[in-house]
Amino acid sequence: MSEKDSLKSKNYKNHLKTEKSPYLLQHADNPVDWYSWGDEAFQKAEKEDKPIFLSIGYSTCHWCHVMAKESFQDPEIGELMNQVFVSVKVDREERPDIDKVYMTACQMITGTGGWPLTIIMTPDLKPFFAGTYFPKESGSRGAGLRDLILNVKDLWENSRTDLVKSAEELTSSLQQLSQFETGKEHGDNILKKAYQSILDNFDDEYGGFGEYQKFPTPHHLLFLLRYWKLTDDVNALTMVEKTLDAMVKGGVYDQVGFGFHRYSIDRHWIQPHFEKMLYDQALLVMAYTEAYQATGKTRYRETAEEILEYVLRNMKSPEGGFYSAEDADSEGEEGKFYLWTRDEILKLLGPEDGEIFCQVFNVSPEGNYKEEATGQKTGKNIIYRSKTWDELSSILGKSKDELWWKMESAREKLFNTRELRIHPHKDDKILTDWNGLIIAALALAGKTYKRENYIVAAIEALDFITNHLQVQDRLMHRWRDGQAAVDGNLDDHAYLIWGLLELYQATFQPDYLNMAMNFNQKLMDHFWDKEKGAFFFTPDYTPEVLVRQKDAYDSALPSGNSVQMLNLQRIYLLTGNSKNREASLVLEKYFAPLMERSPAAFTMFLSGFTLKLGPSFEIIIVGDDRDVSGVIDALRKKYLPNCVFVLKLDNKILNELIENLEDKNIVNNQVTLYVCGDGACYPPINSLKELFEILKKR
Repeated sequence: MSEKDSLKSKNYKNHLKTEKSPYLLQHADNPVDWYSWGDEAFQKAEKEDKPIFLSIGYSTCHWCHVMAKESFQDPEIGELMNQVFVSVKVDREERPDIDKVYMTACQMITGTGGWPLTIIMTPDLKPFFAGTYFPKESGSRGAGLRDLILNVKDLWENSRTDLVKSAEELTSSLQQLSQFETGKEHGDNILKKAYQSILDNFDDEYGGFGEYQKFPTPHHLLFLLRYWKLTDDVNALTMVEKTLDAMVKGGVYDQVGFGFHRYSIDRHWIQPHFEKMLYDQALLVMAYTEAYQATGKTRYRETAEEILEYVLRNMKSPEGGFYSAEDADSEGEEGKFYLWTRDEILKLLGPEDGEIFCQVFNVSPEGNYKEEATGQKTGKNIIYRSKTWDELSSILGKSKDELWWKMESAREKLFNTRELRIHPHKDDKILTDWNGLIIAALALAGKTYKRENYIVAAIEALDFITNHLQVQDRLMHRWRDGQAAVDGNLDDHAYLIWGLLELYQATFQPDYLNMAMNFNQKLMDHFWDKEKGAFFFTPDYTPEVLVRQKDAYDSALPSGNSVQMLNLQRIYLLTGNSKNREASLVLEKYFAPLMERSPAAFTMFLSGFTLKLGPSFEIIIVGDDRDVSGVIDALRKKYLPNCVFVLKLDNKILNELIENLEDKNIVNNQVTLYVCGDGACYPPINSLKELFEILKKR
């Protein structure tokens, strides 16, 4: 047996074998001697005088799998890395605090970022090299990992002074990012600037933003809906509708089993990267639900309910929490679970229905799915529609209802057949922040569509968090396999508060508002920068990673500071507690200079800002249970993003939270509405017509 064959026959076990993270466990048998993030690895690097090779990814990341298969599973590369580095693996979803710092470093060094994230740094954690995916060997795809390792080895041994100097300068720059002069409060001009920037980037032909890869960016859509509500600019609503309509027809939407894939690699929304993330489902449920409230169009409700059908079927744990993601790959191939040949479909559906299905969903003999690396068609098909049901009805000479029901029957057959395939890997860790988002989505959808099962699922997820992810009165970030770990970050608290506020609006149970207030206070106590304002990403009781960051720009997820801007404004409206308003103003001023330069990067923050700009209202509902239910149902169907609602109850907690609630009584023996907003309170009214007249005037 050759030495190479001998290396490949070994059964490797590195320092990841006892970890809980699915991503780290995927690498536990690599020949690379991976360590998890911690002192053991850092002390080893210091003792052996080696740089640290930091690799950050997540378990459902396609290109993370590619790099692992090409390089990290290769014994020769493993041996070389073990000679040169102390290697550390990090799950970005488990440790977003680490990921944020080193992703920022990568963007500063290279101008771009992504996963897998590759960082090389000194034993004291200061980065001097960054990149993303590297093939094993140098070639047409760029510099190879083997050459990179050898080059770093040479520089570490022969030009260490330059590397250390570079690392010090970069670390100093990282530390300066959150330290800048604050600005002034904004006027409505900042909204106009953000809107114009989004409009300039809008794809008029296919919807969405940009001309190449298309991400859903639901926080843009939520902002545009609020901008439309505030200004009556119909173009803002048009951008939302065109994007939502295009996405749900495309291959980025799972036409067979529902739910959205991560993003499309083309501008037409056809070919996705197939991973499905819990946070995308949650944010898109909110976008489709608010679009339904704004337009009354049933198709948006149907899409939101389909997404939640997928989430409740595939992502809900028996204990009530929600899992994180499903992989793009199965059986070692991206998209294999989701793709179909024409012959498979005709055999399953029969020649007549199969032919119609192929016309409706663009299935061809040669296939429409292309290998990303080669651009070659594979004979397999992504299921997507390029036309509306009305257009297809006219082309195929069938009524819209008949065609839809025929295709729904076919879809169910494909779904049941697909269920027999080997499923993609499911990342079954439960994250507090992403569960906060799905709680918010379920509560919003539940109240809007009168779906009690959604409300129940939201409450069960909240119960999971309070029972399993609170340890000694501290919120934790990750739960898996019976263990809660990693101190909760800003997003964990902010997203959970968002979910609690939506649950309160859906149920009017004071405990949820009280919990939101308590978590909000924890943020003020342990995350708020008491010298300069704004929230740090990590609490004051957690060991610092390299720098303690503050940011408010939105990426795939809205930032915690942005969500807190919205939370603080809503809490102020609900309770009248001016400390929350004051904190939101400090938050606004802190990030004002950054928002002025690039307002479209802060659309979630600006959604909260619309509440501050006004007009915004607290509406207190007083009446007995039977009488108020009709009023509440009518209000919940309306798109009223500038309003919060309180149902007066004989409840001590509620009376303590909300000022002057005891003074609000029934007038004229009818359901009574008390409206306050923009520094004025109106006389009590007894009809929705009167309410909408007040809201219209303002």
